[in-house]
Amino acid sequence: MDALKLWSLSSQPLKHLFRCASSATTTLRRPYSYSYSYSSSSYSRVVLRCCSSTTTTTTTNAGGRNRRVSTSSSTSDRDAVRAIRLKKVEELRSKGLEPYAYGWERTHTANQLQDIYKHLPDGEESKSEKDAVSVAGRIVARRAFGKLAFLTLRDDSGTIQLYCEKERLANDQFDQLKALVDIGDIVGVSGSIKRTEKGELSVYVDSFAILTKSLLPLPDKYHGLTDVDKRYRQRYVDMIANPEVADVFRKRAKIVSEIRRAVESFGFIEVETPVLQGAAGGAEARPFVTYHNSLGRDLYLRIATELHLKRMLVGGFEKVYEIGRIFRNEGISTRHNPEFTTIEMYEAYSDYESMINMAEEIVTRCALAVHGNLTIDYQGVEIHLERPWRRESMHNLVKESTGIDFDELGNDLKVAKEVTLENLGGDLDYKDKSSLQACTSIGHLLNEVFEIVVEPKLLQPTFVLDYPIEISPLAKPHRRIAGLTERFELFICGRELANAFSELTDPTDQRGRLEEQVRQHNEKRAAAISNSESAQDKGKENDESYEVTLDDDFLTALEYGMPPASGMGLGIDRLVMLLTNSASIRDVIAFPVLKVQQ
Repeated sequence: MDALKLWSLSSQPLKHLFRCASSATTTLRRPYSYSYSYSSSSYSRVVLRCCSSTTTTTTTNAGGRNRRVSTSSSTSDRDAVRAIRLKKVEELRSKGLEPYAYGWERTHTANQLQDIYKHLPDGEESKSEKDAVSVAGRIVARRAFGKLAFLTLRDDSGTIQLYCEKERLANDQFDQLKALVDIGDIVGVSGSIKRTEKGELSVYVDSFAILTKSLLPLPDKYHGLTDVDKRYRQRYVDMIANPEVADVFRKRAKIVSEIRRAVESFGFIEVETPVLQGAAGGAEARPFVTYHNSLGRDLYLRIATELHLKRMLVGGFEKVYEIGRIFRNEGISTRHNPEFTTIEMYEAYSDYESMINMAEEIVTRCALAVHGNLTIDYQGVEIHLERPWRRESMHNLVKESTGIDFDELGNDLKVAKEVTLENLGGDLDYKDKSSLQACTSIGHLLNEVFEIVVEPKLLQPTFVLDYPIEISPLAKPHRRIAGLTERFELFICGRELANAFSELTDPTDQRGRLEEQVRQHNEKRAAAISNSESAQDKGKENDESYEVTLDDDFLTALEYGMPPASGMGLGIDRLVMLLTNSASIRDVIAFPVLKVQQ
């Protein structure tokens, strides 16, 4: 009969749910909490997992046979649970209890208690006054046995069991706990510390309060939240249902902190530059465009922080960096999100060799902060981060992988394409062949071959050096090799992680290169617009159809004189992916951009 009393305090809130049950005499339970009713010939038990996405009914007849029926949860089931819990909110308020508290005085976190009392023997209780504790967190599991109830409380640090005994709780608190506390509720608890006979450290509860009443059921504890799209859309539920997800974001925070410590230990100063810009510069990417009503002009969300950080060098700063959000109106993939985070840094009176050392320093320090060693696993591949890392020119890597020596091909683009297609044609798909055919210079062709053939093979950390000048409009010309620039990109696991230059400081050369970049883009844009006007492409927007503008103010700044400098941009999201063994960039961005839900 004690079990029947479990629901007597809240029979009205359950009315709606009973309508959904079978006509047989049944009772309902939350996870691990049983109640029974008996008829003359048989008894039945209906199990409602309030934290589940399914409802499981177990019927036991007189012969002892069990029949399980599993039905998919629908919106009406969710609404029914919500209606029940809203009734519980009303009931709490009718008793003078506020279900949405203003705060709670905590003495410890769950993890602190686990550490402090790790030597407490089984079956013992710490009863001294100094052992009075107060904790708060979310209830993620519960079991009730007559006059005993066990709840699992989770806070930011970990979990701890709550040991609830009817005789220990004042007034009708035990009945309230059993009737009104659901999985998902946030509670505050005071009591002493006890280790059960089975060895489970517990808070021996003297009193409790519901701090936040949860209205919606959590996913089933056995299956978690498995729908990938829903996990990204409702990351807050994902982190509750899958605690390891929250650990990824804790590691991300640790990585960002370590990056700051690393660069600031070298004397860099953190600065902030505009997100809204009059011209989208510093990279070749499609920007997001917005309109400022008061100014009456279009503005762009930044596609890089580079050009404003260089203005800081012109202004007299010698070591600056910014960790900032970047926005590019381009494709979405496991490696690309329209908004992402980078660190860009610039150091006066240095060249790109110094940025090689900085890249190694940042990545190895972050790896040690997260893993404690420099050998890590990424998607089944063992990555070795011990310094120094391999350094090789793009020309040599292409020759090594394909046998094509671009140094011997000269400047004849037609011949270079023929040689390239002859050597690689059998291994290329139509898209790759088209990309090679569309290249407008030897430098573009070299880079295209590198991206198609070499890049996926660069699993261990590799600095790819000396890029063609055609694809590096902001980098200084190589001091020894004509047609190349002093630029490197860092690759790990076949992915670009960092990009760095000896920065171009000649304002005349810089203006010429940027104007040529704008001219080439406008040619592609005109062709794209022309193609989109054809019947079959009507309504489609080509990737090249956006407008590129020249940042005249940046060029003006250069004319005042920028010191010799090196600069580097490093993708923080990709670094977090590497160090948390995450397959997709969406796994390391708390709230990634998604398609509109249909």
